[in-house]
Amino acid sequence: MRFLKNLFSEKADFYQLLQEQSQLTLEGVVSLQKYLETAAKEDGDKVTKLEKAADRKRQQVIDELDKTFITPIEREDIFALSGAIDEILDYCDTTVKEMEVYEISPTSELKTMVETIRKGTELINQSLYNMDKNKKEAMRFAVGAKKYENEIENLYRKYVAELLKGDDIKYILKMREIYRHLSNCADKISLAGDILGHILIKMI
Repeated sequence: MRFLKNLFSEKADFYQLLQEQSQLTLEGVVSLQKYLETAAKEDGDKVTKLEKAADRKRQQVIDELDKTFITPIEREDIFALSGAIDEILDYCDTTVKEMEVYEISPTSELKTMVETIRKGTELINQSLYNMDKNKKEAMRFAVGAKKYENEIENLYRKYVAELLKGDDIKYILKMREIYRHLSNCADKISLAGDILGHILIKMI
């Protein structure tokens, strides 16, 4: 009887948990944009604060998966989607930390890359907010988010090529590493879009 009570007790709202995690991630990307405008330490610290809050939300998703017998989406898909969303913000946080450690000032190139990342993250967020309401719209947003990976890869190659025309080897190595973090961030946006598409195709 106790097993049945636990089995049919009130379930966690995984849609809401994932939406909350995605919202924190979007706020983190927007905060990274602000940091690139101000270069103020408090704005960089806000990215780190949001990253920690998003980590706690991901842990909540994992804890609820461990306790919940029946989920609205396959357990593996929930875990993978939460992980991809988490890594988007992880790379934003490491971008701030490395800019501070390397003493790199914001550039127009970094601002362009992060603006592109914000657009992709917004679409992931919109897809998640439509998963339990309008699945076709959710799919449209998920597919749309993936195109920003290609945009970032094109920017990455362009900006690295421009870097290599310079003579300051230390600066080249530092900036290339930061560009790489943002390129990896875009990869995770694409991964989140893929996972969302995989989930949605089974639901539509």
